[in-house]
Amino acid sequence: MNPPREAIQERYLRMPHVEKGMAVGLFGGSFNPPHAGHALVAETALRRLRLDQLWWIVTPGNPLKDNSGLAPLANRIALSEACAKDSRIKVTAFEAGHRVRFTADTIELVKERNRGVDFVWLMGADSLRSFHRWERWRKIVRSVPIAVFDRPGATLSFLSSTMAKTFDHARLDESDAPRLARMAPPVWTFIHGPRSSLSSTALRDAERLSRESGRGN
Repeated sequence: MNPPREAIQERYLRMPHVEKGMAVGLFGGSFNPPHAGHALVAETALRRLRLDQLWWIVTPGNPLKDNSGLAPLANRIALSEACAKDSRIKVTAFEAGHRVRFTADTIELVKERNRGVDFVWLMGADSLRSFHRWERWRKIVRSVPIAVFDRPGATLSFLSSTMAKTFDHARLDESDAPRLARMAPPVWTFIHGPRSSLSSTALRDAERLSRESGRGN
């Protein structure tokens, strides 16, 4: 259960301010918890895609996952702020403020409210494997450029996933990644580079084991 709306600062429930002509990355996730691996993707995206801003979107919950173990939204926002060191990274939870759940709706809302801004969707290669299960996934690909970032154990996802096979014709060479945000979809690229072995699942499991060990002493 997420905390009541009043427990979250109002500024996080609004979209960050942008100016026309900017290139902005959309980096969404439950961030349960956020970690240095997420920060590495965000910093790599800013550099490789030449972004003016990156929105670190802390979601109310993933429709494809069991959210029973989800930490309160306010907690995940605070932890995300601690991870996001670059001033161009804007932590936001506007999905909760606008009551949207699905990425397709998020992208539609963002583009409608920020005309003249070029957006690009950012995600890890591990998410690419199940991307075809996302609500209206083909609409997402046709709505916004997409940058997929390498993750340990998921490097080959860009070859084997349903999305990669379906939109193989729209794949942009990685060397052209700086142009991605300015291009008309469908277009996507796969970004190789430094990878972090950290995962939110592993961190949650370690915390749970630590608690259980403590109770056993």
